[in-house]
Amino acid sequence: MTAPSHRASPRWGDRRGPRLLVRGLHLDFPLLAALILLSLAGLAILYSSSGRNMDVVAGQAMRLGVAFTVMFVLAQIPLHHIERWVPWLYGIALVLLLGVLLFGEIGKGAQRWLDVGLFRFQPSEMMKLAVPMMVSWYLADRPLPPSARHLTIAALIIVIPVLLIAKQPDLGTALLIAAAGTFALILAGVRWKYVALLVLAVSACAPLLWYMLHDYQRMRVLTFLDPERDPLGSGYHIIQSKIAIGSGGIYGKGWLNGTQSHLEFLPERSTDFIFAVFGEEFGFIGILFLLGIYTFIVIRGLYIATQAQDTFTRLLSGSLILTFFVYTFVNTGMVMGLLPVVGVPLPLISFGGTSMVTLMASFGIIMSIHTHRKLLST
Repeated sequence: MTAPSHRASPRWGDRRGPRLLVRGLHLDFPLLAALILLSLAGLAILYSSSGRNMDVVAGQAMRLGVAFTVMFVLAQIPLHHIERWVPWLYGIALVLLLGVLLFGEIGKGAQRWLDVGLFRFQPSEMMKLAVPMMVSWYLADRPLPPSARHLTIAALIIVIPVLLIAKQPDLGTALLIAAAGTFALILAGVRWKYVALLVLAVSACAPLLWYMLHDYQRMRVLTFLDPERDPLGSGYHIIQSKIAIGSGGIYGKGWLNGTQSHLEFLPERSTDFIFAVFGEEFGFIGILFLLGIYTFIVIRGLYIATQAQDTFTRLLSGSLILTFFVYTFVNTGMVMGLLPVVGVPLPLISFGGTSMVTLMASFGIIMSIHTHRKLLST
């Protein structure tokens, strides 16, 4: 008579059941739970910031549904199937960026969109995934840390799309893509002397870069340094944002009870400055809770990166999760007046769809790296 197996499928009431089910779907349970919690918090604060507009909340919920579906689909695909297509993906995205400069649609003074008839989209969003994937792919089969020649080629992989996107102009997205590619280089063990040379080169070029900026971009930097120089113009956003966060105090004014947003003192309260609405209504304690969720997601993503089986997946997962960190850091920093204002949304909180789908696609890739690693090791 054989002993009963300890690997039997979980029964009803077994607490491991949901966790095992999620794992069988190639999803990482802790990461998925944190992303769902963050999305629910985003819907709640969006309901308040939009003036209790259920149409806005429903639209955001549909976008979240699409984003999570993309994440689920990508999580099912082993990365070695995706890896062989990386150069093609990067090349297609580069051609589309060139297409934007030639015949892209212009809106709000920027040329960022391509219209293909059935829909229009921003090719720059593809580069948020294509650049770190291409850099990781290029360095995967080469000795690490990378030599000067390999580092130069990897830098060109990053710089070319960054310059094309900055030309649109879309400085926020260009900086995010530059950060994604740079993180892959840093994780590859680039020598610090090269980092020091890069810092010196950027510092030496700073005056030239300043004159290359558009007038509104220079105004953003000047406003960051002194918001009070134009309190009713360029400095209005950041001044009202800091007033909203400060008025929340320790415990906040309560959900739906914010005054800066509901009385329409705070601009862009459902998009770039939604963090200020959250701070006003939930206070310092609420901000700590929200930042705690973001911190957990980043730590979990870095843990997955350390457990990756090969160089390609390790560099890719690490650069993707650190780019998510940059999203959060830049948005919260600009809303609190610690960084210049750029068009970077708060992940899974700000109203919008394109960047959300890209972010969730990156989490699908991260989950695929983790769950398929476990299958291969059994």
